[in-house]
Amino acid sequence: MALDLNDPELEFSDLVTAYQSWVMAVINDEKLGGEPMLNDEIVDDAINAMRFLPDVVTSAVETTLARVYDVDPDELASLLYPEE
Repeated sequence: MALDLNDPELEFSDLVTAYQSWVMAVINDEKLGGEPMLNDEIVDDAINAMRFLPDVVTSAVETTLARVYDVDPDELASLLYPEE
């Protein structure tokens, strides 16, 4: 289900969950070799969520998931933002 930014019931945690889902899907697909999880809906929801999430929140999500899945934070950053 796509993130509806016009939904009055939308909460901050929904934005965090959307961003977290994207980071987890990238880690899964690029590092863990599991069944592919990344799809257009996850990417679109994450992009929309990033518009409203402070940098400290996105950094916290990335750092936490990098530790949990034993991925180097710099490597994760290059997987998430390859053109930067």
